[in-house]
Amino acid sequence: MEKHLNITEIFYSLQGESAYSGYPCIFIRLSECNLRCFYCDTQYAFGKGKSMAISSIMEEIKKYPCSLTEITGGEPLLQEDVDILFEALHKSSYKILLETNGTLSLEKVPAYVIKIVDVKTPGSGMEKSFLPENRQYLNPQDELKFVITDKVDYQFALNFLKQNKPNIMNVHFSPVTELLSPKELACWMLEDGIQARLTLQLHKLIGMA
Repeated sequence: MEKHLNITEIFYSLQGESAYSGYPCIFIRLSECNLRCFYCDTQYAFGKGKSMAISSIMEEIKKYPCSLTEITGGEPLLQEDVDILFEALHKSSYKILLETNGTLSLEKVPAYVIKIVDVKTPGSGMEKSFLPENRQYLNPQDELKFVITDKVDYQFALNFLKQNKPNIMNVHFSPVTELLSPKELACWMLEDGIQARLTLQLHKLIGMA
């Protein structure tokens, strides 16, 4: 029997929050999440979504003139058959980004999948959710993202990086702009000479959220 995944939406836009920011990308948003962050902007993905066969997902994304895909949520790793989607995308020569909250094991995520791990800060209300063992499953191509609401979140991110020293190329500090101005965060980063990128939600800036 063919495997199915619960899907909230599939859409085509610009990648907005990673080292691939600005590139056209096909987004496959899986349903359900195990966290409830205070600032979540995708609460509509908390429900069950629509069950779709993986072959139907592949047919849907073929409509778009793009080879970059992102599997996001919700939390994609809650669905155990997501690995079959990884395989299908890989066999069809798509580049695969995985947006995950770091609470579930990354051990079985294939090396060809670029993991974008959102480490939750105190401002999310979920700062103790990161699974420590995931540190060993990060590859140089993978990325870490910290969503920053205030100076406490910023210091939390600095401490996490200092304590864990992740062997990755890209670290993102992304301000919740309703609570913290990008300029203020930029000033903190410049003062500390932090080796991270100030990352804004490009898709929102261009009105394609």
